Amino acid sequence: MGLKPINLKKLKDEASNLYEAIIVSSQEARRLNEENKLEFNALMNTFAPSSDDDFDDRDNTEQEKISVEFEKRAKPHQQAIEKMLAGEIEYRYKDSEK
Repeated sequence: MGLKPINLKKLKDEASNLYEAIIVSSQEARRLNEENKLEFNALMNTFAPSSDDDFDDRDNTEQEKISVEFEKRAKPHQQAIEKMLAGEIEYRYKDSEK
């Protein structure tokens, strides 16, 4: 997977400034990463831990398939930037008055 340049002007158009666009997309990337982590752990927990010290090839290959599937997915930061460029991320400012 090669590097893909990002047009920063287009990214800036989706927010009031470039810094804000980067912060919003990074927060979305963190959220996506957390979802992926929860999904991965849920899938891995479906395999019963073996109480024996024997090596079970069948379970290991299934776990490897799941791991490879997750590795092939687009990385969270790439997904977040693509969502930001497509205008799919909604964000708001916190109220400063309390």
